[in-house]
Amino acid sequence: QVQLVESGGGLVQAGDSLRLSCAASGRTFESYAMYWFRQAPGMAREFVAAISGRGIFTEYTNSVKGRFTVSRDNAKNTAFLQMNDLRPEDTAVYYCAADTNSSVLTARPDFGSWGQGTQVTVSS
Repeated sequence: QVQLVESGGGLVQAGDSLRLSCAASGRTFESYAMYWFRQAPGMAREFVAAISGRGIFTEYTNSVKGRFTVSRDNAKNTAFLQMNDLRPEDTAVYYCAADTNSSVLTARPDFGSWGQGTQVTVSS
């Protein structure tokens, strides 16, 4: 089973940027579509962004389009979430997840692995 470890969270001010990383174990990273989710206190976990195995296709939730960019470096087994123009409503624990059954973005991904999460706090 692939192990995922997120990093890069922190406390920033509105308008600042952060880059989250998700490091994966194993040798088949390119075979996994990667997803980012977030969960604010008292709220359900929500989808943020996704990227296909080769990084060709990406998807974003509407609230982050134009501000967040998902990417990956398969040589380093790492996925990234570049977050610009952060807003207080972006405050949440951010998680990465791997669809261990598919490298393409699907309507029903099978999340075989989740990271432990990294806290992002945006002050106004």
